[in-house]
Amino acid sequence: MRVLVTGVKGQLGHDVVNEMEKRGLTPIGVDLAEMDITDKEACDRVITEANVEAVIHCAAYTAVDAAEDNVDVCMKVNAGGTRNIAEVCKKLGIKMMYISTDYVFDGQGTRPWEPDDERHPLNVYGQSKYEGELAVEELVEKFFTVRIAWVFGVNGKNFIKTMLRIGKERGAASVVDDQIGSPTYTYDLARLLVDMIQTDKYGRYHATNEGLCSWYEFACEIFRAAGMDVKVTPVHSDEYPAAKAKRPMNSRMSKEKLTENGFERLPEWKDAVARYLKEITW
Repeated sequence: MRVLVTGVKGQLGHDVVNEMEKRGLTPIGVDLAEMDITDKEACDRVITEANVEAVIHCAAYTAVDAAEDNVDVCMKVNAGGTRNIAEVCKKLGIKMMYISTDYVFDGQGTRPWEPDDERHPLNVYGQSKYEGELAVEELVEKFFTVRIAWVFGVNGKNFIKTMLRIGKERGAASVVDDQIGSPTYTYDLARLLVDMIQTDKYGRYHATNEGLCSWYEFACEIFRAAGMDVKVTPVHSDEYPAAKAKRPMNSRMSKEKLTENGFERLPEWKDAVARYLKEITW
């Protein structure tokens, strides 16, 4: 199976390409140099010439706080770029998998979000990803929308790497304790996405590692698993002025649809953290 993967230099795109190669599939990995997703003609040319059966669209503008000051750029990439790819997938009649986010929801309450719940984003980044979802749903017949959260992978910046750096430099960290969700290890997620793209079980899904935690609990587990003695102080979101974009308090996401469609759910998040720490240098 030939699949074009966008954002190959990012955390997830990198792992998706590796996973496909392991299975003897044929990934065509592209990043900005090979295909600027905001360039409609480039998307049409590159995807058409690649002669693929599917596109896994991982590329995105993900700087959540910076997006509040760079609305046009964020929208152009996440909404416009996704629409450009969706239009080509529609024209060619091929599958499209769009990687989205828990940020499409308003983060209220404590009930886990279902894939088909109403979407009310809280910030610019969430709005841009929501508009990407709408473009995919409007244009592509054979689509998967997979929402993820709290992502970490070998290739790129993430919360775990930030915590390890702060722990080393300061020996202490202050982390919000009132936002609840589930981390997502890109290595585990990539395996699921490659399973999924080979099926016709289309629709919206949620995919994170199993189990729930706050960002504070996530940080505590990172330091425990790393064997680091770091003092972690829990703080409320409103005491954290560095964050420009409003974050959802409730990022719990139901993954029952994965089970219902015969897909294997991701391992427990603490297990993922332990495995990840063995893969990176810190």
